Amino acid sequence: MRKLLALCGVALLAACGTTSESGSESPSSQGGFTAPKIDMLQQLGQGEGSVSILAWPGYAEDGSNDPKVDWVSSYEKATGCQATVKTFGTSDEAVTLMKTGEYDVISASGDASLRLIAAGDVAPVNTSLVQNYPDVTGFLKDRPWNSVNGQMYGVPHGWGANLLMYRTDVVNPAPTSWAAVFTDAGKYQGKVTAYDSPIYIADAALFLMKTKPELNIKNPYALDEAQFKAAVDLLKAQKPNVSEYWSDYLKEVQSFKSGNSVIGTTWQVIVNTAVAEKAPVKAILPSEGATGWSDTWMVSAKSKRPNCAYQWLNHIVSPEANAQVAEYFGEAPANAKACALTTDKSFCETYHADDKAYADQIWYWSTPVEQCLDGRTDVKCTDYAAWTRAWTEIKG
Repeated sequence: MRKLLALCGVALLAACGTTSESGSESPSSQGGFTAPKIDMLQQLGQGEGSVSILAWPGYAEDGSNDPKVDWVSSYEKATGCQATVKTFGTSDEAVTLMKTGEYDVISASGDASLRLIAAGDVAPVNTSLVQNYPDVTGFLKDRPWNSVNGQMYGVPHGWGANLLMYRTDVVNPAPTSWAAVFTDAGKYQGKVTAYDSPIYIADAALFLMKTKPELNIKNPYALDEAQFKAAVDLLKAQKPNVSEYWSDYLKEVQSFKSGNSVIGTTWQVIVNTAVAEKAPVKAILPSEGATGWSDTWMVSAKSKRPNCAYQWLNHIVSPEANAQVAEYFGEAPANAKACALTTDKSFCETYHADDKAYADQIWYWSTPVEQCLDGRTDVKCTDYAAWTRAWTEIKG
């Protein structure tokens, strides 16, 4: 359903040159780079009558999947811009499609957004032209994956953490650390589940960053050869205890219901679904923090319909639309005012929508590149090609 990283565009990103705040162990210090010069829209004009949207499934629903789930029609009615929507299944697919120039806007995850900026495929966004932008939660703005040197390249949409889920009838005592699926995984031999993507290497790196200070890891997406080897070795040691690597959230729900898996990485929406289906599970944000995602709506640098594109950005982060999409998709909304409009009045509390302290514990997905995102210049870091090769070896 969601975010699987890919190699496309990584070499280009590295070539653009990265810089970073150095020495911090905060998730905000993920680095930046110099973006190509692309003009930014200076004022809104008349809508062009149509817009082409490239989106994760569940982000731009028009009622065709479920008549009750539709926030595209209200956009069309309000703006006169008729929307066509194409969904994608991976960030790799999204990056490839965006290069065609056929789409006006895209919902990009942190692993794709910098690649799109570096390639010149998306334009800087004039947030003063987005009426609802001031209501977007502050801790989602001006982050390393959606801005460059203080310039926003989109409008934040929604975010979430990769949590640790466990069966309460099997896992006792309740876990507090990612050690449960790494160094202590043998306790649940053949019952551990992990996310099926090379980016999962960052989960291992995060655990090592907090538990092996001698490795001097400052950013789980910025790993030199020694740090990378340590993370890969940890995952290879985990492998005999893994029941399955998952990417389909419904399959993970079934695995926990059947008892084939009893502990592993998950998303809040999966927890909610599993609980609703009577699975005896709970989930935590472990003591080490977690990886996660923060998605951004971006405008194509080649868009022939920028006015309709900006109107879409404004609509999708309006309180009404943002509440609908967050609740349908299962993530924290970007607009703080959306919380008052969710049908489940405890939704934003469940998803920690306005909880900065919670959000600050998340290291949001970023593409590993050769120039270290933690600011080091005396070594080269492993790029995503290396992560992809290692993931194949880990899974065997």
